Amino acid sequence: MRFETTRNPAALSDEARTDLMADPGFGRVFTDHMVTIRWTVDGGWQEARVRPREAFQLDPASAVLHYAQEIFEGLKAYRATDGGVTMFRPEQNARRFNESARRMAMPELPDDVFVQACEELIRVDEKWVPGGEGSLYLRPFMFASEAFLGVKPASEFIFCVIACTVGAYFKGGAKPVSIWVSDHYNRAGPGGTGAAKCGGNYAASLVAQAEAIQHGCDQVVFLDSSEHKWVEELGGMNLFFLFADGSVVTPPLGGTILPGITRASILHLLRTDGVVVEERPYSIDEWRADAASGKLSEVFACGTAAVLAAVGQVKSSQGDFVIGNGGTGLRTEALRTRLTAIQRGQAPGPEGWVHTVAL
Repeated sequence: MRFETTRNPAALSDEARTDLMADPGFGRVFTDHMVTIRWTVDGGWQEARVRPREAFQLDPASAVLHYAQEIFEGLKAYRATDGGVTMFRPEQNARRFNESARRMAMPELPDDVFVQACEELIRVDEKWVPGGEGSLYLRPFMFASEAFLGVKPASEFIFCVIACTVGAYFKGGAKPVSIWVSDHYNRAGPGGTGAAKCGGNYAASLVAQAEAIQHGCDQVVFLDSSEHKWVEELGGMNLFFLFADGSVVTPPLGGTILPGITRASILHLLRTDGVVVEERPYSIDEWRADAASGKLSEVFACGTAAVLAAVGQVKSSQGDFVIGNGGTGLRTEALRTRLTAIQRGQAPGPEGWVHTVAL
């Protein structure tokens, strides 16, 4: 697709940009530009533009504001050792984006256009890609822009990509996190939108996340909505359980868990190394008992933003327990180091995982 580029006349100076990038945090320091593409039921995808980052003008009756037809993705661009820029498996984000679109009755965007849109934004805002441990977080999303009041799929949509320079996802950097077990809120149910990356799933998790914070925890973990005993995922990350005998368990997808790209990458690396990995239901009672007996040695959460984060403590209304010694285990740390090295092109990985952006 051909993109028309309009440079931002108010783009930040090199000095101002450098100051912001020195301590960006996560999700607050945005680049100068964005990408937009419009879709209409009659004209399809059109008006592909790289343009100054600015506010949208939306009609108060825009369908996204009333019926939540919205999906998004998250992926990162890294500064390579040779000074270039890479992305990690962007075609997998494109694939998942379209799976979410189908579930939410939204138009599919060709995979190559999704990747191209990310590349176009990286090229124009390449100076925002940091070196070192930082990265450029890309947020492609799509929403219903048609103005109407009525429960039906919209006939007009906007696809957009914005980006922000980011540091560590968790304050204080990579460290063990504490988790609160939600015993009365659910993230998703069978037949619902749990496998789609839509904003409504995250909105539904916020009250439980707030409850976790009230109990002194970093994150909330959700159980299944039917029996309320099987561990599913955090508000935005998948879980892995590492046992003393070397084996690994992670909850199966099944439509209620988001199919994480970091999750799939970890599964591939573990199985390639000959590790016995099971994708099977794992209950909160098993988790508690295995932690107490020492059978369970490490637990980590994973996702694009945080990569891997060790779980040190679990709290719930039924009592608290610690994983191992409450710190980051050696296997978790080694896996995190290996994956981040592959993502940044500092170590070899499976063919096709690292996507080099032509600058």
